[in-house]
Amino acid sequence: MTLAPYLTAAPNIQLHFALAMISLILGPVALYMRKKNRTHKIIGYIWVICMAGVALSSFTIHSFAVIGPLSPIYGLAIFTLWSLYTAIRHVIAGRIALHRLVMRNLYWYGLILAGLANFLPGRATNHAFFPENPAHGFVVIGLGVTALVINTIRQKRRLIKSVPKSRIFPLEKPATMV
Repeated sequence: MTLAPYLTAAPNIQLHFALAMISLILGPVALYMRKKNRTHKIIGYIWVICMAGVALSSFTIHSFAVIGPLSPIYGLAIFTLWSLYTAIRHVIAGRIALHRLVMRNLYWYGLILAGLANFLPGRATNHAFFPENPAHGFVVIGLGVTALVINTIRQKRRLIKSVPKSRIFPLEKPATMV
């Protein structure tokens, strides 16, 4: 592995990379701390600022343009900004479970999934990890997506077990006869 692709990249890409790495490292600390205390809050603030920075800085990267200057990453950036807003709104309103759900989903499906896309051949991350054989990036993407799918299935099963059966399908209850 070599950091040369990042060190020689344009400043906007270096900023994007640095903020993404900080978000990647701080995410699990903020999301999975046992006690939600002042430390959680401080790390959470830093994480939100870094995630917003990652999303905003992605608008300055045009190397993955698909339709003119537009990239599918821009849609993910808008979704990220909306998710951050929604999560903050939930915690202010005291809806902690929804706040936790939005933030965890943003980490796993926003940051990690977008990070896996950087292993596509021709991207700086792919060149940093696989300078000799860029096709190995597809293996990393496949393994990462598989892990995310397995994790999603496990979460859904855990959720279904925790919810009483009477609340899963409330419309299937027979109507009372008057």
